[in-house]
Amino acid sequence: MATSKLRYFSLSLVVAALAATAIWTFFVRPASAQPVYGYRIVHVYPHDPGAFTQGLIYLNGHLYESTGLRGHSSLREEDLSGRLLKYVALPNRYFGEGLTNWGNELIQLTWTSHTALVYNLKTFQFIRTFHCPYQGWGLTQDGKDLIESDGSSTLHFIDPATFQTVRNLKVTADGKPVTQLNELEYIHGVIYSNVWHSNRIARISPVTGKVLSWIDLSGLLPPGTVTNPEAVLNGIAYDPVHNRLFVTGKLWPKLFQIEVVPK
Repeated sequence: MATSKLRYFSLSLVVAALAATAIWTFFVRPASAQPVYGYRIVHVYPHDPGAFTQGLIYLNGHLYESTGLRGHSSLREEDLSGRLLKYVALPNRYFGEGLTNWGNELIQLTWTSHTALVYNLKTFQFIRTFHCPYQGWGLTQDGKDLIESDGSSTLHFIDPATFQTVRNLKVTADGKPVTQLNELEYIHGVIYSNVWHSNRIARISPVTGKVLSWIDLSGLLPPGTVTNPEAVLNGIAYDPVHNRLFVTGKLWPKLFQIEVVPK
């Protein structure tokens, strides 16, 4: 009987040690290598609920916006009151997508036409087109290259003078590809990207392609405000003069100025 108890006691010690090890392993293993931030709403502005927002930038005190849907695609200049200052309708064959500025020009992507449209920044006069080898989703620039997304996990760096691809950047989080990269904005050396049908913005290193952190914008638009399943978060603009970050979505009636805060 004493021997049985001793064996039972020894077995119990082994089980307890294994359990302690398992518990310790569970608690120290991080769920993700990237921090997740929340937001604080600083100001709410009106936004055209008929605008299927695909590209958004803030420049010289105004918003410039590219909208999609065939037969409804446009290029717009607006002020923060929602007043429309300039408007160009795209030909019906084009589905408007990402938008950025380069010098005195605006460059607007189209979705599946493999065509980018170039306009005069001040007048919106159409200047020319150039061929794009990828599907057009999001577009931004870092002062040297244009940066384009195509809905995959790859970002393309394009020479704005020749429109040739300089390099491709694979975007990953925890070693896995991050797909559905959409609208882009380059802010303080980091690429911000909407992830299609997600309430998150990825902050991406332009050197390594790794996601540095996430911004979770869940609950930004009150439930029931929009009913279209495609009325998703899409649109990031930054005002470097006043350090303001703006976000909106497709068919959203509001544009939000937010501050990124710890969750």
